[in-house]
Amino acid sequence: MKNFTQIIFILLVLTSTSYAQQEKGIVGEDNWLNNWTDFRPNQSESPEPTKILTGSISENTTLYKKDVYLLLGSVFVSENVTLTIEPGTVIIGDYNSNGSLTVAKGATIMAEGLQTDPIVFTSNRSVKKAGDWGGLTILGDAPSNKFGNGSVASFHSNLNSDSYAAVNYGGENNDDSSGILRYVRIEFAGKRVANGSYFSGLLLAGVGSETIVENVMVSYAAGNAIEVLGGNLSMYNMVSYKANSNDYKFNYGAQCQILNSMAIRSPYVSSNEGSRCLQVLSYSKEDEVDFTKSGTRVVAKNLTFLNDSKDLETDIKMNLVQEAVFIGKDALLNMNKSVISGFNPAVILDEKIAINQENLEKINFTAMLFNNCNGNIFVEYNSNNEDLENWYGNSAFFNVYSKGDNFETFIDTRSAKRPDYRLRINKIIASNEVDPDLRMD
Repeated sequence: MKNFTQIIFILLVLTSTSYAQQEKGIVGEDNWLNNWTDFRPNQSESPEPTKILTGSISENTTLYKKDVYLLLGSVFVSENVTLTIEPGTVIIGDYNSNGSLTVAKGATIMAEGLQTDPIVFTSNRSVKKAGDWGGLTILGDAPSNKFGNGSVASFHSNLNSDSYAAVNYGGENNDDSSGILRYVRIEFAGKRVANGSYFSGLLLAGVGSETIVENVMVSYAAGNAIEVLGGNLSMYNMVSYKANSNDYKFNYGAQCQILNSMAIRSPYVSSNEGSRCLQVLSYSKEDEVDFTKSGTRVVAKNLTFLNDSKDLETDIKMNLVQEAVFIGKDALLNMNKSVISGFNPAVILDEKIAINQENLEKINFTAMLFNNCNGNIFVEYNSNNEDLENWYGNSAFFNVYSKGDNFETFIDTRSAKRPDYRLRINKIIASNEVDPDLRMD
């Protein structure tokens, strides 16, 4: 690979050596997961609904904590309407009718929970399972790289002709606001629909930069936990827990930051159709997009991706563990100060990405901790990753490698009620030399 040595030297000069001392993975003086998260939602009984939401919400409406709301079928917040949800409110998705909530382009959701009183979207079944109901969809007016506007009509099998306008997204307003999601939990969403696809737990399509999305937990999603299509968005303190499909999926020209967030995967609930912590694509099919528009660009900082295997070696042999990160052709990723622990391998690049200086400058991994992974960074279907190890393994990137188990690596992964997935800094014996045992066979 030409000019690698020269480029590495330039990066070494330009990059601050402070990376080596800075904390990796999710950070915070206190464990910010406390109080508002729930890692055992299947042990909680949902209260009986007292009010039903159905059809279109066509005037400004407030949902109150004193009531419990049932989403019956596809529920839409209409354009120019604001839906306000009080802290502590419980909204239940109906299993039989594919209950879901969609905030149309031009509408606003103000869902501001509190750390001690989060807003909860969950299932109405007594025995809750992934995919019990649809999910929460927010549509905005920010750009995508698709030709024309996008649509999420495929998720709403019971649409009538008057509802099609409510499922379109995308425009020209990067600063568009769809409202606020703060201290919100979304549980057991992602129901399968007639065309074989799945709802996402939280789908953000064409959502603009003035929208606030922080402290949101999506647990036990049958489809993608959090999916972003186009838009210009920053997300903070996000949690994806034991999703069947991808934890965070970005596509169609999304311009996004995801900061101080985490994904906990279980090999025993993951789909075998491609389930990653992070999937960054610019398109699903090339003929869908306008290449004069910006492709997907994701900045990911202080993330923790953890695979919760009890026996990692056996789970890998049984093909239950996949890569943590997948990057598609024409997509850009800048990932920094993050932890990837227990995957097979850590990162896969699409086979269509040529390994050269131009492409690798668009896919950055700096100040990373790759822990206990069966290999680090590979091209799809290619076990020879010497060029990639030479590039990302250079000391200029301050990437380190270790082989500790989860108990040694993180503060407390065993607490069912109050886990703490921050890194045990003083317990990690890390090196910027690649251990040959960490290379994928």
